[in-house]
Amino acid sequence: MLTSKILLATQREAPADAEIISHQLMLKAGLVRKLASGIYTWLPTGLRVLRKVEAIVREEMDKAGAQEILMSGVQPAELWQESGRWEEYGPELLRLSDRHGREFCLGPTHEEVITDLVRREIRSYKQLPANFYQIQTKFRDEIRPRFGIMRAREFLMKDAYSFHLDEASLQQTYEDMFECYSTIFNRIGLVFRAVIADSGSIGGNTSHEFHVLADSGEDQIVFTEDGNYAANIELAAAVKPEGERAEPSEDMQKQATPGMHSIEEIAGHFKVDESKCLKTLIVDGANDDLVALIIRGDHELNKVKAEKLENVARPLSFASADKIRKHLSCDIGSLGPIELDIPTIVDFSAAHISDFICGANENGMHFTGVNWQRDLAEPDCADLRNVIAGEAAKENGAPLKLARGIEVGHIFQLGTKYSAAMKANCLDEKGTATTFMMGCYGIGISRIVAAAIEQNHDEKGIVWPQSISPYSLVLIPIHMHKSQRLREAVMALYEQFSAAGIDVLLDDRKERPGVMFADMELIGIPHRLVFSERGLDANTLEYKGRTDEESSDINLDEAVSFIQKQLASG
Repeated sequence: MLTSKILLATQREAPADAEIISHQLMLKAGLVRKLASGIYTWLPTGLRVLRKVEAIVREEMDKAGAQEILMSGVQPAELWQESGRWEEYGPELLRLSDRHGREFCLGPTHEEVITDLVRREIRSYKQLPANFYQIQTKFRDEIRPRFGIMRAREFLMKDAYSFHLDEASLQQTYEDMFECYSTIFNRIGLVFRAVIADSGSIGGNTSHEFHVLADSGEDQIVFTEDGNYAANIELAAAVKPEGERAEPSEDMQKQATPGMHSIEEIAGHFKVDESKCLKTLIVDGANDDLVALIIRGDHELNKVKAEKLENVARPLSFASADKIRKHLSCDIGSLGPIELDIPTIVDFSAAHISDFICGANENGMHFTGVNWQRDLAEPDCADLRNVIAGEAAKENGAPLKLARGIEVGHIFQLGTKYSAAMKANCLDEKGTATTFMMGCYGIGISRIVAAAIEQNHDEKGIVWPQSISPYSLVLIPIHMHKSQRLREAVMALYEQFSAAGIDVLLDDRKERPGVMFADMELIGIPHRLVFSERGLDANTLEYKGRTDEESSDINLDEAVSFIQKQLASG
């Protein structure tokens, strides 16, 4: 491809609202342009990357035995009403009506549509197991789209759905998809982790997320160095403290703490570690009441664990300051477990400390030297907190490490959540109608593009994994428009590369060399060959890999074989 024949829309500056590096570089490199909030147009260079990701995903899904279909992006309301999600899904579901007043939505996911299709088309166990996938645009009306393609309202996704008569068959396909996903992300060239995860609003039990490791990731994942355990921090169980709780060594005292509200302020005032303070968090209860959740001051509440408690409302919602003041007669920052007349659940670690500090349920007052059993009853306990780096994994005792991750894939075992609600079944070997067991497997195609940039960039621009770079090689002739001899040599080699099946871009613009170099480094093309009159006289080209510090000269006659070797080793 010649640069004169494509829209090469590079720019030197990114908009001020481009917060993360992938958003900035996708705009600067001319991969996308914003159309509306959370909605983007893919330009030619960006679309090439998107299609390469899509091709890898499609190849591996086909190898795994999945069948490709294409479902409508507009879905009738009655299917969602049948599954019970029409009201449950919330405002992310963009609802609309046609001219006849019939209700529809723009599909954020396709469980209902595929279940409806399969209950109509599959009648016998002989047609199972079956795994169907599509690569299609989705729409979720995010309340605050941000980070460009990373959290857009419209995005390209591969979603697959499998159907089975029993759990053993579902488990086998689930394992096949796990391996398929691992192969996909390895082929793309991403550093990733597969972690145990929460199923969220999709439903089901067993679930794994695939995270690209990047400092900008929204999710925090935990893992052991030996590779035997990895989980989203939401699902990582904390080990209960061992041994007996220390005996009290202080008397309980009420002390004034005027204007102090945070754990940091209280710990600093009493000159103790934050782990000696208790944090009392008030959330809405399942029965329109209040529930207190208590953790150590140096720990963070795990919201997923908390909202799974029987008497806590789902989704988890912190009580408002006004509601707390009305029911407990004090403000946030002065709350504590002593004489707290609402259901209270204490994290195991918080229940294991002695002589702690907590709010006195009176503005500007705290208790010091507080002890369980002596000053207040032994609490009801649960695992409420996020694990921290260095503590032992509950599963194998190995020390945990923490990293940030960008979720690019998610697989679920749905069970009969949708098939039962929608009466989807087929006849088994005995002629008995049996409800389908289902699996669900998603990959964010467009998100992979952004995640790859977050993981692979430098001060000059994008550093693409070779497998998804828009072009494998760029040819940069110096002042080609001034030399017919140079132009003929460049075009001849360009034809050789094209004939060899190498994805090559020829920069034939009348630009200064520095501009061409900067643009191609910004776009992130892995390999570069520079032509010049002097090199042509010496029968050499200047080669530089995208991450090489220095360039080197190669023989012009060996250019094609040299690049082929570079691509094969990359």
